[in-house]
Amino acid sequence: MSEWMEAVREQYRGRGVGERLGPGAGGRKPGIVVVDLINGFTDPACPPGSDLDAVVDRTAELLDRARAAGLPVFFTTISYEPRDLDELVWLRKMPALRALTAGSRWVDVDERLAPLDTEPVIAKKAASAFHGTDLAQRLAAAGVDSLIVCGATTSGCIRATAIDACAENYPVLVPRECVGDRAEGPHEANLFDIDAKYADVVGLDEVLGEVMAG
Repeated sequence: MSEWMEAVREQYRGRGVGERLGPGAGGRKPGIVVVDLINGFTDPACPPGSDLDAVVDRTAELLDRARAAGLPVFFTTISYEPRDLDELVWLRKMPALRALTAGSRWVDVDERLAPLDTEPVIAKKAASAFHGTDLAQRLAAAGVDSLIVCGATTSGCIRATAIDACAENYPVLVPRECVGDRAEGPHEANLFDIDAKYADVVGLDEVLGEVMAG
């Protein structure tokens, strides 16, 4: 941990910031939300993409265990219609996202993760997996009582999803090895802040060992 992170953690300690959800945070029926591990983010040839091979590999491991345990899995993608390209403020801040047009290969989930027919792929136009989507209703219908959130990017869509999941009163686990970003600094800083305020950031082995032990 960097010096500034340790200093902030010490500042938070004893002031009610950064408590742990702890064992059992995964609930009795956790749902897996795979945020935006689409070709446009996992292929560096696409403007918003980067090298997320390690994240994809570890997420595939998580999905194998989740599917074997019968846990519900939900994917998200970012997909824009032509009319969105000149209307959305986010695309003015992030013009790289203009490549993510509906019908292009960039909006397809990375084939290494291959959603099953029973696993919905929810299209969104904003950072959070909840904003403007029916994810909350799908989670409720599936009887989900907690979330395991993975995907990209840590500083954008993962953070926004964790914040909204917390607002929806879901305990959230974020497996560190299953999230990634375009740069290390924003990745680490946002993992630190997510862990302090909205979710437990844990190792994948902890998720596999405790949440999916059965």
